[in-house]
Amino acid sequence: MFEQGVIRPPSEASSLLVRVTRNCAWNRCLFCPAYKGTTFSKRSVEEVISDIDEMAEAYASHIDMITSAFLQDADSLVLPTADLVTIIEHMKKRFPYIVNITTYARAKTMKRKSVDDYKKLKEAGLTRIHTGMESGSATVLQLVHKGSTPEDMIAGGLRVKEGGISLSEYIMPGIGGRTLSTEHALETAKLLNTIKPDHIRVRTFAMHPLSPMRTMVEEGTFVPMGDEEIVAEIKLLVENLDEMHSYFHCNDFSLNLLMQVDGYLDADKAAMLRELDAFLSLTTEQKQAYSLIQRSYPAQQPIDVVKDPKVMEQIRPEIEKLQKRGDDGFNQYIQHLMTYQLPQPQTDTWT
Repeated sequence: MFEQGVIRPPSEASSLLVRVTRNCAWNRCLFCPAYKGTTFSKRSVEEVISDIDEMAEAYASHIDMITSAFLQDADSLVLPTADLVTIIEHMKKRFPYIVNITTYARAKTMKRKSVDDYKKLKEAGLTRIHTGMESGSATVLQLVHKGSTPEDMIAGGLRVKEGGISLSEYIMPGIGGRTLSTEHALETAKLLNTIKPDHIRVRTFAMHPLSPMRTMVEEGTFVPMGDEEIVAEIKLLVENLDEMHSYFHCNDFSLNLLMQVDGYLDADKAAMLRELDAFLSLTTEQKQAYSLIQRSYPAQQPIDVVKDPKVMEQIRPEIEKLQKRGDDGFNQYIQHLMTYQLPQPQTDTWT
């Protein structure tokens, strides 16, 4: 039976999942639960080709509907370029309707491949690379044990783009905490302006209950941010992003509070800022109501929903009940709700 990994980008929901590595070679990021408790390994070309052949048989009746594929797991580019080319070419042979092939990759790995490598991968059929920037701040990256530097991200990202492959960078509002919020926003904008990725995907930070960052909170070295603070951080980021032809995605991830902040920076930046301002201009109670609605039932909610007196009348008692839990009772409950949307570590002793 063919293998499949535990996660893939939301944008790859309908893609064929082809596992070329198992788990994550780094696996030390303090914020990421997905591969904790697992061991990394590379799969042989022969194993992967055998999986592709099995999938082709299993999906033969609707093979014409399979038009995209995603190479798993966390960093497929650790494989030699020649091996990836062989895998991709075989996949396109067995699944002739595939037009898009994408993968995850880490910045350090991206940096190790040459522009010529990326041109070969593009010619074979690789169309997009998804990579986690999280932050442009070296301080934040060190804080969360990211294992990559801003210089790694620039070098790797620019090589991918020069090789003609679409680049999707993931950023994480809130990951710097309250202390580093401004630096996180400004340095992330600076790095994105340098790389000019095709896609910027917002992944609002939520802390898993088993994350070692819980200890940092208890020690006071990390102060989690509430929704209002994170929206303000996103506004500062967007204000400092160039009006480049990069698509800024909030709509593809349910942990983003304002999923409607979505569009091309060179066409929709002003509209996105208006949406952010619309939230920030609400009363404190209205902001809390919107957060509670959105975190309880993630969807693209219009901000004006909390301007309806009937809605506020219904939700006000819940807000008051949460506030009675303590000084930060409301925010703690919202943060708790957000953890339900995270992948689960495969261990009970994540340290």
